[in-house]
This record gives sequence, structure tokens and C-alpha cells, in this order.
Amino acid sequence: MLLSALGVFAAITAASNNRQLDDVLNRASPMRAAGESLNTAYVDQETGIRGFAITGNEANLTPYTQGMADEQRLVDRIEDLLHPEDTDIRAELDEVRQRAEVWHREVADPVVALIRAEGTQAGQDRLRTTSTERFDALRVAIADMQADIQILRTKSADAAKQSSRTMVAIQISAAVIIILAGSALLLLLDRMVSRPVTDLAEQVREVADGAYDKHIESTGSPELAGLAQDVDGMRQKIAAELTEVREARSQIEWVNDQLKVQAEELTRSNRDLEQFAYVASHDLQEPLRKVASFCQLLQRRYSGQLDERADQYIAFAVDGAQRMQRLINDLLAFSRIGRLTAGFTEVELDRVLTEVRSQLETRAGEDAEISWGDLPTVEGEEPLLTTLFVNLIGNSLKFRRPDVPPVIRVSAEREGDEWRVNVRDNGIGIEAEFADKVFVIFQRLHARDAYEGTGIGLAIVKKIVEYHGGRIWLDLDVEDGTSIWFTLPVLPGLPAEQPAAPEHEARKEVTA
Repeated sequence: MLLSALGVFAAITAASNNRQLDDVLNRASPMRAAGESLNTAYVDQETGIRGFAITGNEANLTPYTQGMADEQRLVDRIEDLLHPEDTDIRAELDEVRQRAEVWHREVADPVVALIRAEGTQAGQDRLRTTSTERFDALRVAIADMQADIQILRTKSADAAKQSSRTMVAIQISAAVIIILAGSALLLLLDRMVSRPVTDLAEQVREVADGAYDKHIESTGSPELAGLAQDVDGMRQKIAAELTEVREARSQIEWVNDQLKVQAEELTRSNRDLEQFAYVASHDLQEPLRKVASFCQLLQRRYSGQLDERADQYIAFAVDGAQRMQRLINDLLAFSRIGRLTAGFTEVELDRVLTEVRSQLETRAGEDAEISWGDLPTVEGEEPLLTTLFVNLIGNSLKFRRPDVPPVIRVSAEREGDEWRVNVRDNGIGIEAEFADKVFVIFQRLHARDAYEGTGIGLAIVKKIVEYHGGRIWLDLDVEDGTSIWFTLPVLPGLPAEQPAAPEHEARKEVTA
């Protein structure tokens, strides 16, 4: 409250000080300077009259005419600076005007007229006979006005000094009050805040060091007491949750033990699978090849010698043995994906598609068209990526529409940190209800006598894509043919965006 009162008083004093300084700098000083200049203008007028009287030359009247112009300007300037309360100075200015008019009317104007009418001698005689009393009275009036202006200036300067001293006293008083109030506030803060906060922090540190059962309280302000209650509530909640965490950790340790057991079982199972794969690729293949070979011998030697049913049975045996060989080979190929690895390298998909086109040239025939756009370079195993495209494009060639040349297009687009690759054909297509089934191992959508194969191609494709960190799906929005999308990660360190290739380079057409 006291500081507010001092602030109001300081504002009033500052406003008064500004007004007084304005009187000194912007009124009294300019008026005094204008008064000095006005006195000079009158002296210039008298000098011009005397020079004209001596020579009779009109050019010598220039100081007189210029002095009259300066007189009017300076008188107007002093009037503009006067305030209504400046009555003494205004009266003196009126006196200066009257004295100037008398001097012009009785001395200056008659002498000029006489010189122009009768010559310089008559003008000089008139000046000698004319007393200087009127010009001296004019100068006295100017001196009186200057004295009043100086009084105004001195009075305003003294008032400004006094208000400045008052401002200094107000500032000193405010500083003393602030120091006293700050000292009292610091003492109050120490008693009500600092000490209770320090005590509360000490209790919190004890709890943090492990004393979770310690009750936390505060003797400070009501706010700190409330804070202590909240902290104690948090302590109780943490203690309760810590108990639950300890119980959960015990359960997790038990689960980890079980997972270790399962991991050991999985390791043993993988060893068994590897042993099975070895047996399937060596031990099982040999008797299977023997069965197939002897069935084929029976078919060649006794075909047409037995009855029709015997020939049919032998054909069934040959076909079954051959299909078993294909199934075992496909299963082995499927199991080797990701298990027998040569390591990831940078693979140019353009080069992979060129190799795939070469491998499928015989199956494609002369009317098939295989084309691809500007494909990216990715990180992966080139043999597996080649197998991926061989299976996808091979399926497109296999499931072609009758009497329609197959058209297969491969394109890629970037989306964030992955490439989206699309393989699109104009074949018989896949119904939406089989969108998930086609990627399951040994799942066939057609009879064995309609299309060759074991139904493992897309399962191998899916496993290769997932091994490379991508995903694969069937595009259900296409109307004709089949459209399969899969993703591959972008090479590490590749910029977020790549400039598009020029239109004439954006597509490579390869016809098989």
C-alpha cells in the first residue's frame, strides 16, 4: 500500500518535472533566443536606414527590409510560445510592438520617403535633427521583455531542480521500503517455506533410500502440509505397487524359466527338423527314386501287355512317386529359406528381373510380354529375390487366360521407409475368398490335372518376403487378372525422397 502511494506521488512529481523542464527547454530558452534575434533585427533596420541616407542606393535598404521580415517572424514565434499565464511577458511584447510602430512611423518611414523625394542630403539632415529617443525606448522595451523571460526561465529551472530532488527522495524511500519488505519476506519464507521444504525433502530422500513405510508429514504452511499428504499418498501407492511388482517379478522369473525350457525344446526340435531335412534330402530320396524308377520300368516294359486296369495302376504308382519327389523337394526348398543364408547384400531388382526373364524365356513363349519400371536397389539375398520373382511371374504365365497373350508388369513405389512392389498380370485372377489361402503351403485352388505344381510357390514367396522384413498381400481392387503387392525395406541412409526418373527412362520394356 505504501509503495502504491509512493508510486502515485512519484508519477505526479515526474509529470510536474517534465512540465517544468518543458518550460525551460521548449518555451523560456526559445523565447529568450527569439528576443535576442528580435533586438538584432531592429538594429539591422536602423543600420539599413543610415546606410540608405548616406548613399541613396536602394541596395543599402536590404538590411532594413530583411529586418522587418525577421521582426514579424520573431514576434509571431514569441507569441506562439506564450501561455495564458504569461501576462507580464505578453504585456512587454505589446510594448515592443508599440515602440517599433512609433519608430517606424516617426523616424524610419519619413526618412526613406524624404531621401527618395529630395536626395540623400535631406535624409541626412532629417536624421541629424531627429532624436534617438524613440529607438532607445524600443531597445529598453526589448530588454524589459528579455528580463521577464529570464525570470520565467529561472523560476521553471528552480522548480525542475526541486522536483528532481523530490524524485530522488521518493526513490530512496522506495528502496528502503523494498529492502525492509524483502528482509521480512525472506525471514517469512525461511520459516514458512524453506525449512519445511528442506524437512520434507529429507523425508522424501529417506523414502527414496528404501524406507517405504515411513510416514511423511509437514509442519509448514497449509499448502506444504497438503503437499506432504499428497506425497505420502504417492508413497503408499508406490509401496503397494512395489509389492505387486515383486510378486510379478517372481512370476516373470518363473515364466522365464519355463521359456528357457521351451527354448531348449525348440532348439532340440530344430535339430530334429534339420535331421529330418537331411534324411528327406538323402535317405528318403533314394528309395523314392528307386520306386519311381522301377514303376517307370514296369510301365515301359509291360505297357499294353497287361489289361487296361493294370496299366492304370502302374500309371497311378508312377504319378504318385513323381509327385512325392516334387513335394519333398519343394518342402526342402521351403525349409531352407532363412536357414541356409549367404548374408544380405545390395541387390539391383532391375538385374534380378533380367535374370528372371532369361530363366522363364522358354515358358513364356513368343507372345508373352514381361515389363518393369525403374526398380530400386534393396538389401537382401539375390538368389532368394530371384526365386521370389520366378515364382510370381511363373504363376502369371501358368494361370494365363486361354487364347490371350499374357502381359505381366512389375512396378515399385516408395512409401516412407519401405518400397511397395507390385506384380500385375492379365490372367484368370484369384477370387477374394481365397486371398489368404493362396499363401498357405500346399494349398491349391485348382485340380491337379488342370495346372501342374504342388501349391507351394506363393508360400515360398511369402516366406522370402517376411525373411527380408516385408509383408505380402493380394490386391482385391483389380477387376481383371491378379495383382500382388509386397514390401521391402529401403536401404539404410537413403534420402527421404528421391527425384522421379525422366519420362523416357521411367520404364523398361522387355518382351519374352
